[in-house]
Amino acid sequence: MLHDVVDAHHHLWVRLRTPQDWIDPVTMAAIDADFTPADLPAAAHGVTATVVVQSASLWSESRELLAITASDGGRAAGIAGVVAWADILDPDVADGVAALRSGPGGGALVGIRTQVQAEPDPAYLDRDDVRRGIAAACSAGPDGSRDTTGPDGLVFDLVVRADQLPACARLAAALPEVTFVLDHLGKPRLDASAGAATDLAAWRRDLADLAARPNVTAKLSGLVTEARWDAWRAGDLRPAVDHALEVFGPERLMFGSDWPVCLLASDYGGWLATLGDLLAGLSPDEAAAVWAGTARRTYNLEEDHG
Repeated sequence: MLHDVVDAHHHLWVRLRTPQDWIDPVTMAAIDADFTPADLPAAAHGVTATVVVQSASLWSESRELLAITASDGGRAAGIAGVVAWADILDPDVADGVAALRSGPGGGALVGIRTQVQAEPDPAYLDRDDVRRGIAAACSAGPDGSRDTTGPDGLVFDLVVRADQLPACARLAAALPEVTFVLDHLGKPRLDASAGAATDLAAWRRDLADLAARPNVTAKLSGLVTEARWDAWRAGDLRPAVDHALEVFGPERLMFGSDWPVCLLASDYGGWLATLGDLLAGLSPDEAAAVWAGTARRTYNLEEDHG
């Protein structure tokens, strides 16, 4: 394992406070539970810092995740940043984000995310009100200032379906001052089922178009759950990882576990080992970028000096 590893994507939830209605207790029994900082296995696998990402569309969850980073449990787990939810359709969203940044743990707010993948319209991100909201949320400074280009600017994470990638590219072109991070490589179909090859070809084209925008980075995360949960192999994921390396380059890719969702198909250590195998051909500098450097730069996390 490298000296510095940043897990740029994981979740935490206690369902009584932040219900996870998307979890099917039958098919998703592995994650039909509560997951707290004490459960996070990152540090046990040599991970030096993590970014926790929203899973519920609630201001209360955003405040809770930020407060966790300032707690003893959050510090012990290595949680260094939060990608929180904000209501981007609220005309006063900037004030809401500023309140998060000035509240407990607010200094750990590094990005904003909304559940774009749940929007049925593939062109949802083309809407003027959506774009205005993203720009406002990402420019909300801790003191009420508005500046996306300075050190206080927040990243916008894109959790989208593959058919929404063209709209992501248009969004990134329309808001060049905002830094975007594509979660889970846009969820390519890796399950080898009927139609998957055709869908994967479209994904390859659309990912390349998105990667052409210099203000976009992407996460090597969430791939095991896009393959067959009970029968995937590293080779099933290689086409997606290799294509991402080709179009983004290691300097714009980052590791994410997507824990605990990854437990549907792999434990934490299994995904770490698999990604290590898939990245084995990288140079030391390239590997360091994927495992930590890109995440630290993109989310403005402090450098590890351990």
